[in-house]
Amino acid sequence: MQIGIFAALANPFSTPDYLNALGTAAEERGFHSLWVAEHVVLFDEYASQYPYAADGKIPAGGESGMLEPFTALAFLAARTSRIRLGTGICLVPQRNPVYTAKEVAAVDWLSKGRFDFGVGVGWLAEEFRACDVPFEQRAARTRDYLAAMQALWTQPVSSHQGTFYSFEPLRQNPKPVQKPHPPIHFGGESDAALRRVADLGQGWYGFNLLPDAVPSHLARLDRFLAKAGRTRSEIQVSISPYMQPVDFDAVRRYRDAGVDQVILLVVAGDRDGLVARLDDLAKSIVEPARSSTS
Repeated sequence: MQIGIFAALANPFSTPDYLNALGTAAEERGFHSLWVAEHVVLFDEYASQYPYAADGKIPAGGESGMLEPFTALAFLAARTSRIRLGTGICLVPQRNPVYTAKEVAAVDWLSKGRFDFGVGVGWLAEEFRACDVPFEQRAARTRDYLAAMQALWTQPVSSHQGTFYSFEPLRQNPKPVQKPHPPIHFGGESDAALRRVADLGQGWYGFNLLPDAVPSHLARLDRFLAKAGRTRSEIQVSISPYMQPVDFDAVRRYRDAGVDQVILLVVAGDRDGLVARLDDLAKSIVEPARSSTS
């Protein structure tokens, strides 16, 4: 069982010292991965409903700016050597796919092949409007953009003709270290999200799920995988409990439900508090999880 960390990196949890401590301390304590969130803008008021809170509001207020994820991951890549680094998640349909492909390849290159590409279709319509991108058809746009990115990652001379994006033959280098490209982990719990995992993914990143909720989601995923001619052995199943309580007993229940990696939310008020929190999680969860599978 692997244990990772989810960090939103919103103000005030986004200073260089905080980020440096997060990466180095997490790696030293044996965490498997570190995932960072993405929102290019936030709002004081919005009509969209955040799917992981009862009141429909994201915990980070409009004044809380999140670090751009690829910049943060490049920073972390320079300060670590073993821990995997991922987007949790990248809002692919509101981004330019050529630039995103370049950023993915750059972080994988600089980290020597430690990048995981967490992908989501987004929920905040107001953010799409701020980026001048239609909120409608964002799932179909995601598939098209990923096809364009895969061409850029895998072809010496790349081209793409899609419904939402096209480009003539060109070259983009360097290519990712991981072949054919970094693993793609789709976020989301809906049937549509699980179909994306089955059709295109190497991983599923479930969010805000208790252990008892996992089997029904995996049963649906298995059905979609079978239709795609694939099996669960081809997919890494990661779950972030998010705000849900978690201890080692819960981690064992996730493992028994079929989860490969549990990704824990880590927030602390300052560097010392962060290191203390990571020490606590290492002793109470990371080390027992490692011992239980050794």
